[in-house]
Amino acid sequence: MTVKFGDLALQYRALKAEMDAAIFRVLERGQFILGGEVEAFEKEFSAYCGTRHGVGVASGTEALYLSLLAAGVKPGDEVITAPNTAVPTASAITMAGAKPVFADVLEEDFNINPEKIAAAATKKTKAIIPVHLYGQTADMKPVLEVAERLGLSVVEDACQAHGAEYERKKAGSFGDFGCFSFYPSKNLGAYGDAGFVATSDPAQHEKLLMLRNYGQKKRYYHEIKGVNGRLDEIQAAILRVKLKHLDEWNAKRIRIAGIYAKNLCNAVTLPATIPGRKHVYHIYAARTRNNAERDALKKFLEERGVQTLIHYPIPIHLQEAYADLRRSEGDYPVAEGCARTELSLPIYPELSDEQTESVWNKVNEFF
Repeated sequence: MTVKFGDLALQYRALKAEMDAAIFRVLERGQFILGGEVEAFEKEFSAYCGTRHGVGVASGTEALYLSLLAAGVKPGDEVITAPNTAVPTASAITMAGAKPVFADVLEEDFNINPEKIAAAATKKTKAIIPVHLYGQTADMKPVLEVAERLGLSVVEDACQAHGAEYERKKAGSFGDFGCFSFYPSKNLGAYGDAGFVATSDPAQHEKLLMLRNYGQKKRYYHEIKGVNGRLDEIQAAILRVKLKHLDEWNAKRIRIAGIYAKNLCNAVTLPATIPGRKHVYHIYAARTRNNAERDALKKFLEERGVQTLIHYPIPIHLQEAYADLRRSEGDYPVAEGCARTELSLPIYPELSDEQTESVWNKVNEFF
C-alpha cells in the first residue's frame, strides 16, 4: 500500500462544489484585489483566532516581515527566534534589515526555551519570534514575561498552528502580532501563497493595512513606505470555504496522532502532549535514537511505499546562507539534536485508518 505524505487533491474533491462556487463568485464579480472576500475573511479569521483585527497578506513570510516593520524593527536591530524553524522565519528578519539571533529549544516540544531568551538578548534586541512548531504552541506565559521585562515586541510565528491552543486561547492571540501562513499544505491552506497577521491593537491594524499596500490609505496618497504584500480575492474566497472545516480537520489530525501514539513501538520518541495545550499536528514529528537510525528508517519506509519528510535537516545557524552569523555546530545542541533525529510521518485529515495502520505497522516492522 502506498501512503503519500499528503494529498491535497483528495481535499479539493471533497469540497469541489463549495470551492468552485467560491472561485467563480470572484471571477463573476471581476474584482481581484482587496475586495469583499478579503475583508470578510479578515473578520472571520481574526474572530476565529480571538483577536479584534486581522490583515490578509501575501504569505506567512510577509506576515512576519510586515509585523516586524510595524513593531519598529529597523536595520541593525536584533530579533530572537528558534534555530530549528523553517528558514522563512529568519528570512523575514533579514528582510526587515535586522539580525536573527537564536535561543535553543526544549526537548519536550521542540519550541523555544524561555530561559534561553534573556541570555540571547542585547541592547540591539527589539523583538522575539516564538515559533509554534509543528502545530503546538510555545510556552507563551514565560515568553511574554521575558518580553515584558526586556521591553520587547512579541511576533508569534503561528504559521503551523492554525487552531492550536495554549490555556484555551488560540495561537496568534498572545503577542503583539500573530502571523499565519496559508501555504497549501498547512492545516488551513490556500491554493497558492497567502498569509495573515492577527492583532488586537487598532493602531497597528491601521499601520499593517498601509504597509501591505504601498503605505497608502487612499489610493495614490502614500503616508508611509510600504510594499505590495496583499492577499488576493480568489485566495481569500478559498480560505473562507476551508475555514468552516478547520476544526473538523484538526480533530481528524488529533485522532490520527492518537492512533500513532497508541500503536507505535517504544523505539521512537513521539510528540509530547503538554498539559494546557492543544496540539493540532500540522507535522507528526517522531524522533529516533540517532541520525543513522533515522535515515535507515526513512529509506525502509520509502521502499515500502510510505512517504516521509524531515523537518528540518539543517538548523538555520548552520545553513550556508547564514554563515555571516558566525555560529557553529554545538551552539544550540537541542535544536541540532532534533534536526539529526526527527522524521515526519504522514498525517492529514484524508488519511484513512487502513493507511494509518500501514504506517505504524511498517515503523514497528523496522524496529
